Amino acid sequence: MTDARAWLAENVAGITVSAIKEMAMRAAPLDDVASLTWGLPSFQTPAYIRAAVKNLLDSDPELGMYSLPDGLPSLRRAAAAAHEAATGIAVDPDRNVTITAGNMQGLNALFHTLLNPGDEIIVTDPGFASHFQQIRLCRGVPVFWPLDAAQGWQLDPEALPGLITPRTKAIVLVSPSNPTGKIFSEAKLRRVGEIARQHDVKILLDDPYSHFCYENRDSYFNLSSVPELADSLIYLFTFSKAYAMTGWRIGYMILPEAVKKEVLKVHDATLICAPRVSQLAALTALTEEPVHLKEFEGVLARRRALICERLDRLPHVFDYHKPEGAYYVFPRIVAQHGNAHDFCIDVLEKTHVTLTPGAAFGPSGEHHLRMAYCVADEVIDTAFDRLEKLFGV
Repeated sequence: MTDARAWLAENVAGITVSAIKEMAMRAAPLDDVASLTWGLPSFQTPAYIRAAVKNLLDSDPELGMYSLPDGLPSLRRAAAAAHEAATGIAVDPDRNVTITAGNMQGLNALFHTLLNPGDEIIVTDPGFASHFQQIRLCRGVPVFWPLDAAQGWQLDPEALPGLITPRTKAIVLVSPSNPTGKIFSEAKLRRVGEIARQHDVKILLDDPYSHFCYENRDSYFNLSSVPELADSLIYLFTFSKAYAMTGWRIGYMILPEAVKKEVLKVHDATLICAPRVSQLAALTALTEEPVHLKEFEGVLARRRALICERLDRLPHVFDYHKPEGAYYVFPRIVAQHGNAHDFCIDVLEKTHVTLTPGAAFGPSGEHHLRMAYCVADEVIDTAFDRLEKLFGV
């Protein structure tokens, strides 16, 4: 008898839906769920962006059409200007900018461009679960680079050379980090850049969270501001988090001209272009005063304080490092348990609270879990009221 799965590609059979989405789907049929699983900000897309698009719906006859594969020229110019303002590095909108359907799609195009079967991408451990999935889907191998848990999940650059092999193509970095909320220091990031250049390895800098650094703003360093890395580093910015545009699926890449020419082959073949309506929304985001950002960060700072306060009341269940940025906390489970996945399933079944098991974020994540505090205050309180009832205070 023919194997019922014989039609399935090995690279698809070899991965699973991310634990983040698994927990969200498990919770979907349940009533009255308090979800700390998904990094979906509770904010509306800012009013000035929505108003601009509403006007364009009536006034722009090309709103529903394709753009060029690398995006609208006006948005590429705005992205180049935003990048120079943030980093001091001037880039050419035509040679160095590509508009993406968010950083997930941008990274997917990059992995397809970079990877032959068996090639390696170095990822932080813990790191973002979907990065691992994408690498495997492109028949690559994620190589886990353990962060220093004793230092609050700091980078250990001196461990990096030992992970680099002839098959290493790139290093993926996210700072502030998902899932730990760690902001990697300038000195350590610069050292990573030096090592990458020495070994001719690309750096893929995924930036969803740099607008959320709270009192640690001075600690944030954008590695793409180092001129010597211009040919080695690809910077990806998404509007999903800072502009509450998760569903718009829009972002941009700053990349070397030679890399852009190759990435466009994949980008065009799989997407054609980012949605034009989303590109115009992003253009408004970059050309109008971002009056919402201070409010967003202030609300998230309050929620961070709240979730830390609630965690402090459960020291017999969780131990944690206070997150420095982004909007996640990554506590270690100190209560009796077998593994993080079963712990999260048990909590969901007993309390209708969703948490994400830490093992999804790399081997070092086992016995941890991720909590997202981008949700409403009352969701955080409801979740912890139920956890306190389950575990006792």
